[in-house]
Amino acid sequence: MNDNAGTGPRRSPLDAEHRCLGARMVPFGGFEMPLSYPVGTLAEHLACRRRAVAFDVSHLGTVRVGGPGALAHVNRTLTNDLSRIGPYQTQYSHLLADDGSVLDDVIVWWRRWDFFDVIPNASNTARVLAALGGRDVTADRALIAVQGPHARRRLAAVSPAAAAVARHAVAEVRWRGAECVVAGTGYTGEDGVEVAVPVDEAAAFWQALMAAGIEPAGLGARDTLRLEAGLPLHGHELGPGISPLQAGLGWVVAWVKPAFPGRAAVDAERQQGPARRLQGLMVEGRQPPRDGCPVLVDGEAVGVVTSGNFSPVLERGIALAFVPPTVVVGARVDVEVRGRRLSAEVVRLPFVKPAARK
Repeated sequence: MNDNAGTGPRRSPLDAEHRCLGARMVPFGGFEMPLSYPVGTLAEHLACRRRAVAFDVSHLGTVRVGGPGALAHVNRTLTNDLSRIGPYQTQYSHLLADDGSVLDDVIVWWRRWDFFDVIPNASNTARVLAALGGRDVTADRALIAVQGPHARRRLAAVSPAAAAVARHAVAEVRWRGAECVVAGTGYTGEDGVEVAVPVDEAAAFWQALMAAGIEPAGLGARDTLRLEAGLPLHGHELGPGISPLQAGLGWVVAWVKPAFPGRAAVDAERQQGPARRLQGLMVEGRQPPRDGCPVLVDGEAVGVVTSGNFSPVLERGIALAFVPPTVVVGARVDVEVRGRRLSAEVVRLPFVKPAARK
């Protein structure tokens, strides 16, 4: 992977492909990544909801942990419990600080009995590596997410084995003789897989996806898609001062496990009840709330928006916000956006349910 000789953002193995497609490139997580392509974020978003798209997510990290004791070590470091699943499956989990804050949310790819690939957020790879040990193998592969109701059918024209990997499963497959790792995961709310492809084959694999009718999509669409799906983003719904319970992710904590970092703090919070909870807000009208906008009840600020945008599917503004636990689904609130108050309803997540697989 080209890191510009240490003088600027790193570049994905697919950088040249994005530039040939006319992508708008922006710094993100220490990389220069495609925000959108000439058709624009709105069209890319709807292509994922209706057909199939490919995202380059090579900025995400891969921390490889293996050998005797790897299972026990990963399990005692992260909040979830690997005994709930088994080898060849994936699991969402958290790495906590001592105060119960989410240092990072990760996906564990359990590839073999004592062999794991842990996928952290881009800016947190070093932090997860320090906690888990192992090796940072991010630079050895491109990571491509193929998502949408047509994703598997179109991917089957490129790699039938990759298309057959079930949701939450992980498998090693061969493509043109190269070993790829495929997980039935994603961040859009739609069906699909993520494929780790060796750097030398990454461009050819991407080109094959495009030839199969899978459309390119950038990080702008990935963000609006995850928001419609009600999925958290580290640095917004997760991060310093935010616990899994506050984010509505208490299911990620295996309460029956022995101690893990942050266990005492989240135990205490569970007994007392979190002081705030993440909720979905549906605005009346198209104007979107934005990160940092106050949420008001009877004219009094009681919470704050963590993520907000225009929903291309619902054609109205939507947001995630931390509010007191007394503000429940069905409640009416106001969101203050640039001095204007927008009426909103607290709604059950996700805002948009996935399309049927085709």
